[in-house]
Amino acid sequence: MKIKYYFLLLLFLPLFSACQNDDENSKRDINKIELPAGFHIEVYADVPNARAMVLADDGTLFVGSRAEGKVHAITAGERKVIVIDENISSPAGVDLLNGDLYVSAVSRILKYPDILKQLDNPPEPVVITDQYPDEASHGWKFIKFGPDDKLYVPVGAPCNICLSQDSIFASITRISKDGSNMEIIAHGIRNTVGFDWHPETGVLWFTENGRDRMGDYKPPDEINKLTEIGQHFGYPYVHGDSVTDPQFWQKKPQGFEWQKPEVNLAAHVAALGMRFYTGDMFPQKYHNGIFFAEHGSWNRSSKIGYRVMFVPVHNGIAGKKEIFASGWLQGEEYWGRPVDVEIMSDGSVLVSDDYAGKVYRVYYE
Repeated sequence: MKIKYYFLLLLFLPLFSACQNDDENSKRDINKIELPAGFHIEVYADVPNARAMVLADDGTLFVGSRAEGKVHAITAGERKVIVIDENISSPAGVDLLNGDLYVSAVSRILKYPDILKQLDNPPEPVVITDQYPDEASHGWKFIKFGPDDKLYVPVGAPCNICLSQDSIFASITRISKDGSNMEIIAHGIRNTVGFDWHPETGVLWFTENGRDRMGDYKPPDEINKLTEIGQHFGYPYVHGDSVTDPQFWQKKPQGFEWQKPEVNLAAHVAALGMRFYTGDMFPQKYHNGIFFAEHGSWNRSSKIGYRVMFVPVHNGIAGKKEIFASGWLQGEEYWGRPVDVEIMSDGSVLVSDDYAGKVYRVYYE
């Protein structure tokens, strides 16, 4: 019998050692994260290619992916990770309405009815619309229901810099929950992968990724706000406050006007998911301000981003941006890339990381 147990020990020891090494690596990496005094971070769940997130009222967290083609659910309490669906085309965006889960899939929006009652046996999705373009470039989508119970769906430019004849590109659209009544509400947005509504004013704010290949320091990424339906935010003619595009500025329409950013960010930081902080856990300075993820640069001579930022907002005006969480970038090497943020009911903040395959929880004591 001793020989049998010894054989089993030898069989499973490599697996045990690998799990132990993974835990040690995770602890070592997370200790690199720098936060303001009083804040702490932990790994909330392991989720491959974790992108956009949404929390249900019961604490279940839904997480989309882009590269994995899967949608995950993480249960509250035991934090069990469940695959809701797989083999989907870039299901980066997720949101909930009346107990139904909505998922973006490039040209389609899928609905999983009454999902919280069917986590162990998820239903087949209902395609509520397939009217969006199937372009792969900037084709993955962050989606979110607005205060009007309409689903807001961005459509990125199908390129780095171009002027498409189809007005749906470089826009934000919205549709009814059944997929009908699609309308374009904002133009000239190269690609937004994160937006939220101010908790007091109800105004829509969004991040925007600037174009590439204009050098290390321009044009800026942006945080914008939509104050009127139909506003234009500059792309492809102009970027930021005044960075005119060398290819398209001269082609702008006569009398062209655009909405300037609320916040100019550094070039190439790849600002993605953002949320207004509506919790009570964090100090007062963070209340109703914006937390947003900078995914990090890919075409800059020295890397930038790979962090979570904060922008205070008072009386509808954005203040000075500041670094909130950093350390995923060490020198020129990165071990993680923040994607999205979400506010938990206790006031802590979740951060997704598609590169490390993690969801982190940041809390304050």
